[in-house]
Amino acid sequence: MKRTIYLDNAATTAVDPRVVARMLPYLYERFGNASSRTHAQGWGAEEAVEIAREEVAALLGCMPSEIVWTSGATEANNLALKGLARGSPHHRSHIVTVKTEHSSVLEPLRALQREGFSVTELDVEPNGLLDPARFAAALRPNTLLASVMWVNNETGVIQNISGLAELCRSRGVLLHVDAAQAVGKIAIDWSAVPVDLMSISAHKIHGPQGIGALIVRDGLAGRLLPQSHGGGQENGLRGGTLPLHQIVGLGEAYGLARRHMTADNEWVGALRDRLWAGIGRLEGVTLNGDRERRIPHLLNVTFRGLDAYTLMGALV
Repeated sequence: MKRTIYLDNAATTAVDPRVVARMLPYLYERFGNASSRTHAQGWGAEEAVEIAREEVAALLGCMPSEIVWTSGATEANNLALKGLARGSPHHRSHIVTVKTEHSSVLEPLRALQREGFSVTELDVEPNGLLDPARFAAALRPNTLLASVMWVNNETGVIQNISGLAELCRSRGVLLHVDAAQAVGKIAIDWSAVPVDLMSISAHKIHGPQGIGALIVRDGLAGRLLPQSHGGGQENGLRGGTLPLHQIVGLGEAYGLARRHMTADNEWVGALRDRLWAGIGRLEGVTLNGDRERRIPHLLNVTFRGLDAYTLMGALV
């Protein structure tokens, strides 16, 4: 029997058994609605949601009150970009982003272009990193927002978000960061980096699919227009019954990442280096992305003269 090795963890990861164990009771025993504050099941659900909030805050260095639950990073990106753009004065109608962003950033921005917003998409350097001078030159007096992915989902390169955030702050521009691939792989201290909005997810670090959050800098929530309306959940920013078991799972995954990230990164980095040591000896193989500023979890290579789909088909 052929053994299958799963190498698509940048797309999604298996749920950690410890996360599953934490989630199970909230599927059939502690299944209350966190918005039902008139009975014990509701109180218990609300408490579990707040514990998960605290786990996320502990990993990211933010305040629990700055966390807005969403269905994942895609919804968080949409809420950040559309919510801020549509809720801001019309004279601030320019947005800056990068061509290598995830489609869940680029597509909302193209939707905003159809509404009259101007969007500048910047190229990256050959190593996948953004040139700070090019970024600075793209900022205009009417620039409202910039959106830059912290860790690229294809190459794994790590952008200098701290430097970009300082530049944005000095120019009066808000910065949104898609951190779906960064969480649990690099140290993030929200309190020390002047990022204004940050999208996160659970299923990239062995949590469940279908749950994520938008981290909103304290004082900025009033400038976001909600993109879904309902029962006033999440301080009116995101209507809908909270998915209790998924939020509990996200909290557990983030707690595990906080406790084990350093050791896990060393182990994964050793595996990546072992794989590259073998692949790199082959003729016509090129490593893509900066060799130093990258997470240990991604290895992106080009095989000269070989179509990617042909290669993947041969490996099945």
